[in-house]
Amino acid sequence: MDSVTPRYLTAALYQFVDLPDFAALREPLQSLCDANGVRGMLLLAPEGINGTIAGEPQGVHAVLAWLRSDARFAALQHKEALAERMPFYRMRVRLKREIVTLGVPGLNPARNAGTYVKPEDWNALIDDPGVVVVDTRNDYEVGIGTFERAINPHTQTFAEFPAWVEKEKQPGGVLAGKPKVAMFCTGGIRCEKSTAFLKSQGFDEVYHLEGGILKYLETVPEESSRWHGDCFVFDERVSVGHGLAPGHHQLCRSCRMPLGEAELQSPHYVPGVSCPYCHGTRTPEQERALAERERQMQLARQRGQEHIGAQQPGRPTRAVAKHAEDDGMDGTT
Repeated sequence: MDSVTPRYLTAALYQFVDLPDFAALREPLQSLCDANGVRGMLLLAPEGINGTIAGEPQGVHAVLAWLRSDARFAALQHKEALAERMPFYRMRVRLKREIVTLGVPGLNPARNAGTYVKPEDWNALIDDPGVVVVDTRNDYEVGIGTFERAINPHTQTFAEFPAWVEKEKQPGGVLAGKPKVAMFCTGGIRCEKSTAFLKSQGFDEVYHLEGGILKYLETVPEESSRWHGDCFVFDERVSVGHGLAPGHHQLCRSCRMPLGEAELQSPHYVPGVSCPYCHGTRTPEQERALAERERQMQLARQRGQEHIGAQQPGRPTRAVAKHAEDDGMDGTT
């Protein structure tokens, strides 16, 4: 096979649906993915399913077909992307209280989400000065790219979003008086939940970008775009740009933060060991272990082999660790 021919198919998916037997689905779904050589992460909760998987195309399609054979997932949508390398090291099916953690009981995005706006209609909406445009992603995601006029709530996890709304709807806040609000996220899932939350707070005109940033970047020509920068994706690509072309960021292998040119030129950046975000947070023993892990990965690459590597010493930054568990599977293809 030609070495540059994309071999792997990545599929991002989510669906809000009543799933009272979610726990019973874990084992057969894990076994099915393992049997088909599929890797990634899928989250199951009473409110539905969320995740990203990758593998040989026939394996990924087998998993999607199995899911859609359940009438509750018959309308399940997914986004696809091709890759030359497997973007995940292992397969995990996790049981969660929510498929994207907001921490507000009683929300039902399947029934009460805001109004979808197609990518081709998004510019007209956010160009309206009477519309408050809100980026519902976390601070480090916003930091590498966002839409014109978008407000950054500076959240570290999605669960902090309700507190931001409570603050900003007070007199003098950007949401005071319940204005028309347009929200967006990577692939759509956080928007469905955040718009449902705003509607529960009495906001009547709430809109969200259908298919998320990724669908916009895929659909809207760059010359007409209101997007600036790259879009963070929680897999080995790190970020993408217009046309879903690979972005300009690398991933710190120590703390998993996205690194742009400035961070890569920092004296605190040591490949596989540290970056400006995590410099000084490891013990000398942990740094030595990370350096050895990086050396082994480089040797494996030189041999053309895959190197999974040991568990990274220490803990990744709180923001990225929480994003991976609760927010990270936001349509990342």
